[in-house]
Amino acid sequence: MSRTVALIVAAGQGTRAGGTIPKQFAPLAGKPMLAHSHATLAAHPAIDSVLVVIGPGQEQLLSDTLGDAAFVIGGTTRRESVRNGLEALARQGDVARVLIHDAARPFLLPAVIDRLLAALNRVEGAVPALPVADTLARYDDAMGDTVSRDRLYRVQTPQAFAFDAALAAHRSWPQGVDATDDAQMVRDSGHVVTVVPGDPLLEKVTHAEDFASAERRHGSAMISRSAAGYDVHRFAEGEELWLGGILIPHDRGLSGHSDADVVLHAITDALLGTIAAGDIGMHFPPSDPQWRGAASGRFLEHAAELVAARGGIIDFVDCTIICEAPKIGPHREAIRAGVAGLLRLPVERISIKATTTERLGFTGRGEGMAAHAIATIRVPETSL
Repeated sequence: MSRTVALIVAAGQGTRAGGTIPKQFAPLAGKPMLAHSHATLAAHPAIDSVLVVIGPGQEQLLSDTLGDAAFVIGGTTRRESVRNGLEALARQGDVARVLIHDAARPFLLPAVIDRLLAALNRVEGAVPALPVADTLARYDDAMGDTVSRDRLYRVQTPQAFAFDAALAAHRSWPQGVDATDDAQMVRDSGHVVTVVPGDPLLEKVTHAEDFASAERRHGSAMISRSAAGYDVHRFAEGEELWLGGILIPHDRGLSGHSDADVVLHAITDALLGTIAAGDIGMHFPPSDPQWRGAASGRFLEHAAELVAARGGIIDFVDCTIICEAPKIGPHREAIRAGVAGLLRLPVERISIKATTTERLGFTGRGEGMAAHAIATIRVPETSL
């Protein structure tokens, strides 16, 4: 057996952190929390593969976060989730060492991985840990005796083990008995587990305030960028009118190579501009027949994926629709929701406005419709 595999436990619901999705998939410092540690582990030269343990029904969230990543479905507890991951690796075979990591510790440094793997050359298990620096005291209605900090450590992850030792420890662990972590199980199975220096960056992100604190520390290296997008299409008989991915009732529609959604085209160009990635015509040329009649939501999602690939966060999108008819007001909230859904953003971060040109120009004469958009993002300075 020769492979070294990393197992990321990301099966929780993250309810203590608040939010609408489990915390491991929530954005943090430019990308979903899970993506940080996954990228570090996958890029490490001594790690052959990474397997993610997710909860039931989280397949789409994982795909949105990591694309085509290897995964296995976890259990109802962390211990069951780790066991499921280890059993999946056992079926693959040829695994010599395993690193078990919590997705809630996103900021993993390669040096910590180096120290853990070096320790496995002499013992069956190793954990990163930091010595306790604060005063410890017992408390029961009032402060009691202090506790000596000598030889006390705060244990972190990833925890590294000889694979056979970790698998055997999980298989033999008594049902119904809780375990604080995998190191306890391996140690109680008769193996030696040593401690290597951890890192303060490996602090666990659990509550909403932890997100805010981590964002302040790690998001400070991000810079803000804004860019504009503009699009025009002419009205034509027999066409449908799509705005923001929403079909708007009208006696005429907009004509174009795709569905001619001026709102989505303008926002797509704005997003592409924030990362200097050209314009919509470069990515989806009108000369290519595969885009004839295509839903413009695909264009917008592609631009958002390019921003995310740079570690970017879309902060706000504003779009002004320019036309004499139809009236945009009755459809404004539906258009906002349509754009928000395509970008997977809260609707509060989307602004849709409308104006006329007082009967002047091609829009004033009812010959066509225009849209002007501005997108604001944050992106890590190192990615540009």
